[in-house]
Amino acid sequence: MKIAFRADASLQIGSGHVMRCLTLANELTVRGADCHFICREHPGHLIELIRSQGYTTYSLPYKGSVEADLILNSSVIPDSLAHANWLGVTQEQDAEVCSAILKELQPDWLIADHYGLDARWELALKHLYRHLLVVDDLADRPHACDLLLDQNLGREVADYGSLIPEYCRVLVGPKYALLRPEFAGLREYSLQRRKQSRPRNILITMGGVDQPNATGQVLEALKHCSLPADCQITAVIGGQSPWLHDVSVLAAEMPWRTKVLVNISDMAQRMADSDLAIGAAGSTSWERCCLGVPTLMVVLAENQWPGARALQSSQGAQLVGEVSDIREQLPVLLSKLFIGHGLEKMGRMATQLTDGLGVVQVAGLLKRLFAA
Repeated sequence: MKIAFRADASLQIGSGHVMRCLTLANELTVRGADCHFICREHPGHLIELIRSQGYTTYSLPYKGSVEADLILNSSVIPDSLAHANWLGVTQEQDAEVCSAILKELQPDWLIADHYGLDARWELALKHLYRHLLVVDDLADRPHACDLLLDQNLGREVADYGSLIPEYCRVLVGPKYALLRPEFAGLREYSLQRRKQSRPRNILITMGGVDQPNATGQVLEALKHCSLPADCQITAVIGGQSPWLHDVSVLAAEMPWRTKVLVNISDMAQRMADSDLAIGAAGSTSWERCCLGVPTLMVVLAENQWPGARALQSSQGAQLVGEVSDIREQLPVLLSKLFIGHGLEKMGRMATQLTDGLGVVQVAGLLKRLFAA
């Protein structure tokens, strides 16, 4: 089974789309699949990371400027899609370059995880692949796919009713979240550990890029919070973040022991060993839920609001708001959580949302449909 992934990372897009595709690729590779990636060289791309994991990666040239990549400007890429400019070129131009690659690969599955692509791109390439899986979070554009995955809480199959063909199968909800296997592997340890622990280890995770410097805002707000004297704070950040130096300086000034970890490979263990996470809403939410980690969420992108609100409604996390809300809201929420059993209840509700085995289910389904 040969599989081609079309996904991008950039300073604006972030790393989440590529990382979840890598997770799926790793599971498929274990099952004997031959996986390849197609990525554009946006500023902040992860092409070398993908290649370091052993995958052939075709790089598409980035013809715009850094400014064009960072600032949504509808005049740059004429398209009706809300995230058209994330592609860096028009869909027609992207399809034209991809067609030569797909003609060479002739994949059994093409997997597209990109807000800048819709049915136009998919149909233009339809004669070059056997099946198409679209990974989406927005339900805001049409697709011509055989299988669609939306791992967000609160999403319903009906949300895609008018956007997909009748034959398309839809997988929705965090039970299908594409989490690396170490999260499911540490689930029991994490759940058992927090039955005895008291809140002292705080983990801050705002994504690899953290373009708005939410990590710095959290550290500033924590200075005004009443935390245990032996509290330990860990901030995880990507090496490509433009705020890495500023965050490191802030960490050194904190009243409590504070570490800054860069490009770590043991995120699951770090989460499992934490008593509270302050993190970005989005796909990493399901990692924390799998491990039962109580979380205060910060919305870093407009498209994260529906899932964040649904997660708060489930009582599996509490919503701080946007980055601009951190300074005022974080101290208030923290003071409430450290009183009574707020952390324990939140973790218990979170763990009911996903067991971390979504990638196993999705990979198994792809293989079954391939063999059918």
